[in-house]
Amino acid sequence: MEIGPIRPPSEAHSLLIRVSRNCTWNKCLFCHTYKDQPFSRRSASEVKADIRQAKEISEHIKRLSWELGYGGKISGDLVVFAGQRYGPEYQQIALWLYKGGTSAFLQDANNLSLPADQLAEIVAFLRETFPSLERVTSYARSASVAKKSLAELRELKEAGLTRIHIGLESGYDPLLTYMRKGVTATAHVVAGLAVKEAGMELSEYVILGLGGREMSAEHALATARVLSEISPHFIRLRTLAINDMMPLAAKVAAGEFTPLGEDEIVREERLLVENLDCQGSHLMSDHSLNLLMEVNGQLPEDKGAMLALIDRYLGLPDEERLIFALGRRTGNYYRLDDMARDLHREQLEAMAARLVARGQVEEALSVMKSRYI
Repeated sequence: MEIGPIRPPSEAHSLLIRVSRNCTWNKCLFCHTYKDQPFSRRSASEVKADIRQAKEISEHIKRLSWELGYGGKISGDLVVFAGQRYGPEYQQIALWLYKGGTSAFLQDANNLSLPADQLAEIVAFLRETFPSLERVTSYARSASVAKKSLAELRELKEAGLTRIHIGLESGYDPLLTYMRKGVTATAHVVAGLAVKEAGMELSEYVILGLGGREMSAEHALATARVLSEISPHFIRLRTLAINDMMPLAAKVAAGEFTPLGEDEIVREERLLVENLDCQGSHLMSDHSLNLLMEVNGQLPEDKGAMLALIDRYLGLPDEERLIFALGRRTGNYYRLDDMARDLHREQLEAMAARLVARGQVEEALSVMKSRYI
């Protein structure tokens, strides 16, 4: 049974079924996940074999629960035991059962590049094998979605595919070109609206800081415009972090791209949120790279509250903003209110003083963020 390298944070407790390997495009400057790995499509028979194996493993785990005295329940201890005794496939499936066994995620990066009838066959078989599934989701590129007819997208919906995750990243065409995304803002809109018209849920991902200092405002404003045209069910914020494995790192080293600092990213986030005119979209900061994890809410009704939280951070004194950023990046803070508890305050103040004295604040924060990639 194959398990691919990544899945969205919202699919952390989903059953992982690998339908394709790696990425059809694989040229984006900001991504390092699939570099030097060729794309390949798995046959329906291969994927069905994995689904059958997942079923066998799930049944074995349920038997283990009785044998080990858990009375048929899947406990956290059983998840650990299954992983240690039988390996990562068992641990992943045991965790899925522990969390309810109601969702599945199809890996890897662009399953809608498969013929619609083949993908529908796989989804239908997955649903038949695991009747408890309430949600089946997949990544897809806008360019691939846009090539599918509405009839094909509806075929996938009827087979049981309920949600599509798309990396919009930006709605600014010059930035999409610079980052070698291989798609235009117009194609993003066409694909997003098609997914919704087919009756599936749509998650669109935005990367804060992707424009650097050179294109920050344009990135925020154009992205807000595209999202407002689509009104996806979910807008999921991500924050750019750069490591040496990304092609973008060479652009930084050459002085062609200037990464934003923490406060600059938050100001860009504010500009984005302020200009969103979405109906029925849920904005989520559901990734550890985001500085302000509390920026979550329904649009349009919660926009004011989200802007107020951003302004609360930006209104802090310089030293307090730095201490909060260090607290977030070291894992000591999650919410702004965590600062009031004085946990680790002395250590964070000492760290801030050292970094300021050495002129290494942004460098240190950048290294801390890269560890989450």
